[in-house]
Amino acid sequence: MLDIKAQHEPIKEEIKQALKDILDSGQFILGPNVRAFEQEIVSYCDVRNALGLASGTDALFLCLKALGLEKGDEVITTPFTFIATAEAIAYVGATPVFVDIDRHTLNIDSSKIEEKITTRTRAVIVVHLFGLPADMDEIMALAQKYNLKVVEDCAQAFGARYKNRPAGGIGDAGCFSFYPSKNLGAYGDGGMMVTNHHEIYESVRLLRNHGTVAPYRHGFIGYNSRLDEIQAAILRIKLRHIDEYNGKRRDLAKIYTSLLGDSVQCPVEIGDRTHVYHQYTIRTGERDRISGALRDDNVSSVVYYPVPLHMQEAFNYLGYRKGDLPESEAAADEVLSIPIYPELDPGKAEHIANVIVKALKA
Repeated sequence: MLDIKAQHEPIKEEIKQALKDILDSGQFILGPNVRAFEQEIVSYCDVRNALGLASGTDALFLCLKALGLEKGDEVITTPFTFIATAEAIAYVGATPVFVDIDRHTLNIDSSKIEEKITTRTRAVIVVHLFGLPADMDEIMALAQKYNLKVVEDCAQAFGARYKNRPAGGIGDAGCFSFYPSKNLGAYGDGGMMVTNHHEIYESVRLLRNHGTVAPYRHGFIGYNSRLDEIQAAILRIKLRHIDEYNGKRRDLAKIYTSLLGDSVQCPVEIGDRTHVYHQYTIRTGERDRISGALRDDNVSSVVYYPVPLHMQEAFNYLGYRKGDLPESEAAADEVLSIPIYPELDPGKAEHIANVIVKALKA
């Protein structure tokens, strides 16, 4: 699904030098690379503030803490995503409220959000799944109408744009993951929160470092969630290439769609949005046949996500039943992600598409 070594090869000398400089400096936590990377993210995402954190999950969690979410509050989100999105809600004691997805975009269905809003609803976490921005105008309008906060989960959408605005800079805050497999990936865990709101920024800044208001003075109980210098240095180098990386992903997606469009449901392109294809995810009733044919040809494929969050054992306490969110459940039975990464040879992409078409004709 991904060749991290291939991406590393052209930049390895830059990375080696950056690592040497850090080792020689002896400064490993919240140092100059973290500060520089935060400023570079501010510029790239067109926001006022950015904070490096230990993971994308922590970015979501600390953001919700900064917003004052607590037990008794409800947060609306999608069930068709990685568990971290809803985990962050549970971490602060709030209740996840799942809204079904749009069958074409696989993102939260903005037309179904309003019916789930109650007097306890405090926020919406919007996931830009697989690299495609969700319906931000509609969601922001609802947030304004009901006085809700909006957090963008951009873990899979670094570099994506909505009406020419960078993902993450539209809601009250945006949260990124730099897990190694992401479009902008570190060589370990890492995350980032961006926001235009000074109060959120200041709160998360203190929360990430034990509530430290001055050396050995702690204004409140905080956490240990700091992006380290080594990961920041690596990410700074990769950030200079991210538009090229995403452009190559989009080129590969065009190849797939041109060859597969008559055989399976392909990811949608929406005119006012830039999809960055963290995953290229098809839908088909013949998933097992396709995955088997790919496996026989030594090609990887993965199902994201086979069990929607409302059906996960961890969330049994919420009381959802099978059939409650039919679009998410149908997607879980039909989606299949195939290899897409900047270093994938276009000829290989054509071969993968042809294997799929041939399998469906067999």
